[in-house]
Amino acid sequence: MADTTLNGERVTGLLKDRLSKLGFEVYPLKVGWYNSVLPPSLRLAYPDDSLAVVVLSTPTMFEQALMPFLEERGCQGLSDPIDQCVKHCVTSSVLQCFPGQSVDVRYDYELLPSRKPKFLAQTAAHVSGAAFYYQQSDVTDQPWAEKVKMFGVCMHPRFGGWFAIRALLVFRDVTVGFEVVQPVPPDCVPTREGRIQLLEAFNFHWQQDWSYRNIVCPVQTYSQKQRDYFSTPPAQRLALLKSWGILPIDDHQPESDSNARSQINGHG
Repeated sequence: MADTTLNGERVTGLLKDRLSKLGFEVYPLKVGWYNSVLPPSLRLAYPDDSLAVVVLSTPTMFEQALMPFLEERGCQGLSDPIDQCVKHCVTSSVLQCFPGQSVDVRYDYELLPSRKPKFLAQTAAHVSGAAFYYQQSDVTDQPWAEKVKMFGVCMHPRFGGWFAIRALLVFRDVTVGFEVVQPVPPDCVPTREGRIQLLEAFNFHWQQDWSYRNIVCPVQTYSQKQRDYFSTPPAQRLALLKSWGILPIDDHQPESDSNARSQINGHG
């Protein structure tokens, strides 16, 4: 039976207790905040006052969650090891913290039959106040040609670009009161010049370097081992994990190539 005493504060607190020690952050939001900035085709099919929670991974997730997960469970099937780890961490937390609750869990790598993402990760992070989603429209007097399309990118106030947006949880039976005010994400790149530098570094140089991640001075970045992992082509990452002794040498299961999707969503 669903726990009728749940509210946004309690849900967030329970998830934070479980997930923060694994290197994740959680931020609550109202479904209406998310839906209000999107066209009907991309909105969530829930009432505006429904509670949702966005889950981010911080630089410590790699060592605190992924490495122990792989050492204990290995890599199953064809999917990305990090996707498997995140799903395990989030699913186990939901099952233990909210037994009987109806929770719609959506991951950043999942697609609908229409091939659209199950949720827009960067939009969810922005409306929750977790990270500012810098887009082309946020630059006044744009220096780019009219037809140039610049993809947007989220910046975390503490970690800069050294984080990833992993999941969105919608609690069907938990509502958020009208008195809850939508938080404003910290504008950590407030100048026009800084925003131009950020978008150009992200759009033009993300494959060559990770300079866009440092536009905001981070309090912590990825460890060298984590950088080595994400710098390795996806098809070669299982071999790297084997060389570290994390996976058995006779495990020949290939890894799916999710690198392009990962970069756009701030994944990795």
